[in-house]
Amino acid sequence: MKTKAAVLFDAGKPFEILELDLQGPGPGEVLIKYTAAGLCHSDLHLTDGDLTPRFPIVGGHEGAGIIEDVGPGVTKVKPGDHVVCSFIPNCGVCRYCSTGRQSLCDMGATILDGHMPDGTFRFSKDGTDFGAMCMLGTFAERATISQHSVVKVDDWLPLETAVLVGCGVPTGWGSAVYAGGVMAGDTAVVYGIGGIGINSIQGAAHAGAKYVVAVDPIAFKREAALKFGATHAFATAEEAHAKVEELTWGQMADQALVTVGVVDEDVVTHAFNITGKGSTVIITGLAAVDKLTVHVSGGILTLFGKTIKGTLFGSANPQYDIVRLLRLYDAGKLKLDELVTTKYTLDQVNEGYQDLRDGKNLRGVIVHAE
Repeated sequence: MKTKAAVLFDAGKPFEILELDLQGPGPGEVLIKYTAAGLCHSDLHLTDGDLTPRFPIVGGHEGAGIIEDVGPGVTKVKPGDHVVCSFIPNCGVCRYCSTGRQSLCDMGATILDGHMPDGTFRFSKDGTDFGAMCMLGTFAERATISQHSVVKVDDWLPLETAVLVGCGVPTGWGSAVYAGGVMAGDTAVVYGIGGIGINSIQGAAHAGAKYVVAVDPIAFKREAALKFGATHAFATAEEAHAKVEELTWGQMADQALVTVGVVDEDVVTHAFNITGKGSTVIITGLAAVDKLTVHVSGGILTLFGKTIKGTLFGSANPQYDIVRLLRLYDAGKLKLDELVTTKYTLDQVNEGYQDLRDGKNLRGVIVHAE
C-alpha cells in the first residue's frame, strides 16, 4: 500500500513530505493507522545532529492509532483495537524486561536504525529502504510495526490526547516519581519546562512534594508550570538556588530533574549544586553522545552522599504505566488535555518544530487526516 510520511534525509535539513510504499505486517507485526503524533524534542536531535540515525528515516516516535491488520502470531492486539505506541519496544523476556525494566529492553537497540528486529524495513521508495524512528515512524499516516511496540488502551479515551503518554508524560512523570523517588515533603527542582519537564512537575506534585520549583527562561512556560503543580517558578538557576536555600533553611533540594531540550555542563552543575545531602540529580534530557556534560566535585559527591543518574522513559514500564497514566487522566488526577498547545496537520510538521524551538508549545500534536 501507499502512505504519506514526513521524512528526514540528513541532519540539518527539514522534514520532506513523501508518498512511500508500505509492506503489510509479517509474523509478530501489526498495521496501524495513526490518529495522532506528538512533536517531541527527541526528533530535533536527529535534525540537529545530536543523535545520528540511519538516513533516510520517517520521523516521529510518539503516536497513537487504531490497529487495521495483524500478522501471524500476534496475540497482544486485534484489528480495531485502540493503542498507544511505546517508543521503546518491550519484548517481556529479556534480562531487563524480566526484571521490571522495560524501558531498557534489548529490542531498543535498533531504534535509531529504524528497522524491524529482524533487520528488514517496511517503508521504501524506488528501491530505497526508509527507516522508522524508534521502529514506529509516527509521522506517517500508516506504519507496520512490532506488536511489542503497542499498548492497548481503553477505546473511549480520545487518541489525540492519549498519544501524549507514549513518551513525554511517562518520561517526565517517571523522572520524578520513579527515577527521582520524590516523596511527600520533598523539595524538587525541575530545569526546563517543555513536554517532559511539565510532566516532571505533575509527577513531583502528585508524589506529594512540599516544594516543586520550576526553572525556565520563558515566561509562558513558567506560568504553565504553576498551573501544573509547581509552587515556585524562576527564569534563572541563580534565582531558584537562592529561593531553595531559603525554603529549606539551607538543606537544599532533595531532587533536581534536568529535562532541558539539550543538556550541557552548566545546567548539570546548577542541578548538582542546588541539591543537598543524600539527594538525587536525574538527567533525562539528551545531548550528543560524545559530549561530556557531567563535571562535578567527586569530593562533594562522596561526602554528601549524592546520586547522579540517567533515566530513559522515566524508568517507567510501558505496558503498565501507559495504561496507568491514562486511568489517572480518566479519573481527573492527571492533566493531559491542557498539555496540548497547538495541533497541526502532517504537512505542517516543520512549522510545528519551529514553534517548539521558539518556545511556543508545551506539546504540539500532529492530527492525521481521516
